[in-house]
Parts: sequence; C-alpha cells; structure tokens
Amino acid sequence: MHTKEEIMAAFGRFLDILDELREKCPWDRKQTNDSLRPNSIEEVFELSDAIIAHDTNNICKELGDVLLHVAFYAKIAQEKREFDMKDVCDRLCEKLIYRHPHVFGQAKADTAGEVSKNWEQLKMSEKDGNKTILSGVPFSLPSLIKAYRMQEKAANVGFDWTNRDDVWDKVGEELMEFKTEMERGNNADAEKEFGDILFSIVNAGRHYGINPDNALEMTNRKFRHRFNYIEEQSKKSGRNLRDMTLAEMDCLWNEAKERERNGENS
Repeated sequence: MHTKEEIMAAFGRFLDILDELREKCPWDRKQTNDSLRPNSIEEVFELSDAIIAHDTNNICKELGDVLLHVAFYAKIAQEKREFDMKDVCDRLCEKLIYRHPHVFGQAKADTAGEVSKNWEQLKMSEKDGNKTILSGVPFSLPSLIKAYRMQEKAANVGFDWTNRDDVWDKVGEELMEFKTEMERGNNADAEKEFGDILFSIVNAGRHYGINPDNALEMTNRKFRHRFNYIEEQSKKSGRNLRDMTLAEMDCLWNEAKERERNGENS
C-alpha cells in the first residue's frame, strides 16, 4: 500500500487537475451546485451497486467519482469565497474529534451501541447540530432507508422494544389491521396500514441485525436474474413470454433457482 506522503501527493495532483479543468474545460467551467446535484446522486448509487456486488475494482473507481464531486462543490464555493477544501476538512476533523470523546477525551464507550447513543446526544448539543432527534434524517432519503434510520435514532434514546421478539406481535397486529381495511374496501386506510406493515418489518430487521435496504436489494437482484432466465429461455424456444402459461414460467423459475444452487450464473 502507499505511504501517507504518496497519498497526500496524489490528492494534491487531483486538486491541481480539477483547478485546470475548471479553468480550461467548457463543460467543467459551466457546472454549478444545481447542475452537479443529479450526477452526484447517480455516482453515489453507482458506488452502492459496486459495494453490493463486492466489486473491488469498481468500488475504487466509483469512490474516485464521488471524491470528484465532493472536491467540485468545494471548488465552486472557493470561487464564491464561501469556503474551500481546507474548511471542509477542518470542519470534518473537528466534528470527528468532538463526537469521539471516548477516543480523544475522557469518556468511555466499550461497544458500538454506546458510541451510537453518545453520537446522537453530542449532535444535539452542537451549536449547529440537530434540534430534534429525527431532524438529522433527510426528508429526501428513500423511504425504506429513512424508516430504518428513524427507528435507529429513536432506539438510541431508549424508544425501542425491550424484547426483540415482541416486534413480531406488532407485525401481526399491523397485518390484521391491513386485512380489515381491505375487507371494508377502504383503499385509502388500507394504504396507510400497508405502510405500517412495512415499517414494522423494517423494525424487525433492525432488531435482528438485518439492513432492510440491503436485504431487499439482494431479493431484487435475485428476482431480476431469475426472470431474465425465464425470458431468455422463452426466446430460445421461439415463444413470446406473454404466450406462456404461469405453470410453464414457474417451471423455468425453478430451473433458475436450481442453477443458482449449482453455482451457474446464466
């Protein structure tokens, strides 16, 4: 691996290149915070895909793309004389030191759970910190991730099930309430109750150490792979997928599952 000096030199080279691009490239010169934002979101999702796939090469590549966007925003702010990359790093360092008193101070935290609880309390006491427990959860987060983060933050201040098995009673309760509204034909309330089911399932996953977003994405990929297999096999047989019976598609679905068990990718 590289030395700290080599890493710092590479980072300096990167910033020099960004400066030159901002000065000489028509595309880079015209970018603003608003124009970069959609691309930044896309880059983070591409990094997420690489992480889920455990693709080390692409993780490295996508981290570079995310780093470019971080530095680009700082460069735009520097041009406006608002802040620069040093300010970004300084504020980050100050925050990390402040929120880790068990490392840089006299506080004690022997478990990750204790660190998380201390972290939330420290955020609340910061000058520019969160004013409420849940204010640190962005409204724009995808709903599944948002539910998990809100539950996690509430749990850090003691609002949580004392026995994780009790969460299943809540899941069952929400399921029955959903069924009741469906039987009444009350679609608006049924939608609300369905949301409650999802929220309680997310809570169950959290209690059992399962990140629901990761779990659902694995299932999404599994479904895509198996359904693609059905479609490929239908084309090979010269048939349109719409003309196949459900039983025929189920048969191909099971073939795809068996191939997965045998380690076959296609």
